[in-house]
Amino acid sequence: MTDRHRVVMIATSYPRFPGDTVGTFMEPIARGLAARGHQIHMVLPWHSRWARGEADGGVRFHLYKYAPVAGLSVFGYAGALEADERLRGAALAAAPLALLAGCRAARAVARRVGATLVHGHWVIPSGAVAAAVAGRRPLVISLHGSDVFVAERYRLAGAAARWALGRAGSITACSDDLRRRAIALGARGEATCTVAYGVDTGRFRPDAAVRARLRAAWQVADGDPVIFAAGRFVRKKGFEYLIDAVARLSATRPRLRLVLAGGGDLRREYEDRIARAQLTGQVILPGVLGQDAVADGLAASDVAAVPSVRDRSGNVDGLPNVVLEALASGTPVVASPAGGIGSVVADGVTGLLVPEADPARLAAAIESLIDSPARAAALGAAGRQWAQREGSWQHAIDGFERAYQSASRRNADG
Repeated sequence: MTDRHRVVMIATSYPRFPGDTVGTFMEPIARGLAARGHQIHMVLPWHSRWARGEADGGVRFHLYKYAPVAGLSVFGYAGALEADERLRGAALAAAPLALLAGCRAARAVARRVGATLVHGHWVIPSGAVAAAVAGRRPLVISLHGSDVFVAERYRLAGAAARWALGRAGSITACSDDLRRRAIALGARGEATCTVAYGVDTGRFRPDAAVRARLRAAWQVADGDPVIFAAGRFVRKKGFEYLIDAVARLSATRPRLRLVLAGGGDLRREYEDRIARAQLTGQVILPGVLGQDAVADGLAASDVAAVPSVRDRSGNVDGLPNVVLEALASGTPVVASPAGGIGSVVADGVTGLLVPEADPARLAAAIESLIDSPARAAALGAAGRQWAQREGSWQHAIDGFERAYQSASRRNADG
């Protein structure tokens, strides 16, 4: 049985209000561990949109301010990277103040609650903060993708990451790709493990009523094929290749629709690309959608597309939430194997995998599912079965508890 810990959990992102799309996986991790009997004290940078109060779902929040005025509070909450390719100047300028304030806050919380374990999410910066405040307590660091990219790209960040990883008793990565990259950064192989995210199979599921209602709202006839994609509008999502794939299909399928949900630095670029390809009438841009709306969009669609890439700066997704959400929804998935996607989508079994940055192959895979509804249904059903069997959040929480056990054991052994 896992010892119950008083955990100081340090992160730079967490859903700021119910339905927020920032750091969505952090909430089920924290709440899932709290439901197992661990006391979770989440230390986060202050944000003007925070609306959760001091506690929610068994998790207590400790927000720290680091900027002299609210307008300079630009650290964390997925805002540090421009198009996920480079650090924003404002975030770099705020980092020293935020790191110092984060260390002070986490140390004070650990002392006040009698913490028995420290858990940092994203090795840069929170893993380094966690390592600085853990002292003699067991230390767990969880890797999520952009943190490893920053450590690989920036020398000072890489040095901080190596130091933090070397002190951790256990290191979790959301994909095998991320785990290998952590080892290349200096993590001890025996201290690392892969803990993939989970998915709520009750929220994400097939729903004929939702399908009919939303397609009517989109003004799409029941027989018209709909492709759904969702994510931040940044390079590593590869949405430009999806737009190009739809352009290839549009000549013979003028009633095909692409619903591209999200927002971010590349929105204007995508709008221009859609206009140049004369796809304005075939692409729906609903903006950033909350989790419930993403679930509805997947249920209403015929194909879910996840065209992730390793972008020109070297950044790549750890494991996009929407992959697991599509599998749970029973919507057949066409994706690239970038990052951790290939570890959860079995080509020809639970979805179709195509090479990165290849609009022709992406279009052909989508078309093959449109032309074969029976095959699409079989892939969708297999994906949902996998999600129900192996993709639950309970399964993921088991992995985090094993990491807690390993870190505690290594800490006791000295």
